[in-house]
Amino acid sequence: MQTIQAIIFLILGFILLIKGADFFVDGSSSVARRFRVPSLVIGMTIVAMGTSLPELSVSVAASASGSNSLAVSNVVGSNLFNLMVVLGASAILSQLSVSRDVLRRDYPFSVFCMVMLLALGLHGMELTRGDGIAFLAIFVVFLALMVRSALAGRSEENEEGGDDAQESGSILKDILFIIGGAVAIKFGGDWVVNGAVVIARQLGVTETLIGLTIVACGTSLPELVTSMVAARKNELDMAVGNVIGSNIFNVLLILGTAAAISPIPFLRENMIDIFVLLAFSLLTWIFCVTKKQIGKREGAAMVALYVVYLIYICLR
Repeated sequence: MQTIQAIIFLILGFILLIKGADFFVDGSSSVARRFRVPSLVIGMTIVAMGTSLPELSVSVAASASGSNSLAVSNVVGSNLFNLMVVLGASAILSQLSVSRDVLRRDYPFSVFCMVMLLALGLHGMELTRGDGIAFLAIFVVFLALMVRSALAGRSEENEEGGDDAQESGSILKDILFIIGGAVAIKFGGDWVVNGAVVIARQLGVTETLIGLTIVACGTSLPELVTSMVAARKNELDMAVGNVIGSNIFNVLLILGTAAAISPIPFLRENMIDIFVLLAFSLLTWIFCVTKKQIGKREGAAMVALYVVYLIYICLR
């Protein structure tokens, strides 16, 4: 009976994820057009924050209970999944063009966040409360820069004489789509993870393997589904912005909040994973710089590299 319930929750969770992502992307892209905000900025703020809800809720709850030793693993694992699988799968679905702003500003800043995390890990093997507060301060500056970028993009479009016609439908409908989609994504992700864990236990899969695979990947399902839906709807900037924004949010907001509540110790495996994340980030950056896009072949290579990494963490 428990297995049947788990399968039902798994199916319902995927339905909520897919439909929630549909509503979330539609509402977000409508708001972007209505207020003439670039889709990239919407993807790096509203969409990224919405899809990072699972990681945020898990990390804050763990910190509040004083058991946040795996917070770094959760964030680094999610960022690896976002970068290699979410971006890779989206590129396989629809070739992703990478804008100049991403290459010059957003992607380098996401890499800087990883370097900063690595440096703090090497210095003392712990994220202190002071480090957490510093992360949150940098996050506030990052959000302020995103708002400034949105206003600048809107002004440029007005100067170019863009169409003054507003999106059809009400702003309330767009907001309901965004909120309703985010809620569906959050609960859908939870149900998929919980259902998969129960089924895995019934099949005799070890707790360690469940934690390294199902739970780690499950918290990134919202990013995966949302970016793939955005790519399918030809909102390519939003798909790219969602991944980069989520990775920045994970480090600055989630780890910052968790460390501010309770210091986070680093494990030796964390340092290896951060080095792997940096290597994969640089490789993906090379793909973006050389061709100004991530094609289907590059996307397939990224997914394949993640599979190799997944095999490694299961065997180590």
